[in-house]
Amino acid sequence: MYNLTLGVLFALVNFGLFLLCYRMFGRMGLYAWVGVATVLANIQVVKTIEMFGLVMTLGNTIYASIYLTSDLLNEKYGEKAAKKAVWFGFFTLIATTIIMQLVILFDPTETDIAQPSLEALFGLMPQLALGSLCAYLLSQFVDVKIYTWLKKKCPHPNQLWIRNNGSTMISQLLDSLTFCTIAFWGLYPFGVWAEILLTTYLIKFVVSAASTPVLYIARNMKVPEE
Repeated sequence: MYNLTLGVLFALVNFGLFLLCYRMFGRMGLYAWVGVATVLANIQVVKTIEMFGLVMTLGNTIYASIYLTSDLLNEKYGEKAAKKAVWFGFFTLIATTIIMQLVILFDPTETDIAQPSLEALFGLMPQLALGSLCAYLLSQFVDVKIYTWLKKKCPHPNQLWIRNNGSTMISQLLDSLTFCTIAFWGLYPFGVWAEILLTTYLIKFVVSAASTPVLYIARNMKVPEE
């Protein structure tokens, strides 16, 4: 019950910060959010928790907000702007991985207290980053393409929820399957791996569905560049 309550609060905080970032910085704020969310999601995913009696990783909430961001960009600025955000997040993750691997290589002093924690946190990052990069590129470009297609088929403003949830339902399944296979296969027993795969997809989709009102709010916001 504690994790569930905290999880709801956690989602509200993420959505609130997302809206604040867009309200203050406009389209550039959305690109910044993609970079921040990509890095934080790959740090948080190292931690596993239990909710509803199932094992799941953190990072799903903020990672789901990346789909929210790309859908908002596609909705207001077009497919080209959404694709630019995908590549921005891709570069951010690669840069973070390279830099942090070099950080770990430095010899610490005898009084250093950070090295073991950095190794524990970022030691898995190359494997996580590979899984995340493959899943990210595949799912995000699929999401952008499906959203663009749905935008033509369901163009009315009140059909935004169809475009948003329709694109994320498929793209997040591809994302979860690709990421969990590359990042966690062999790292956990099969039963735990399957639970992580199932909960990762369900949590991401539930969060994305819950974020639909946030997307409506953001679409109608007056931002600096407008």
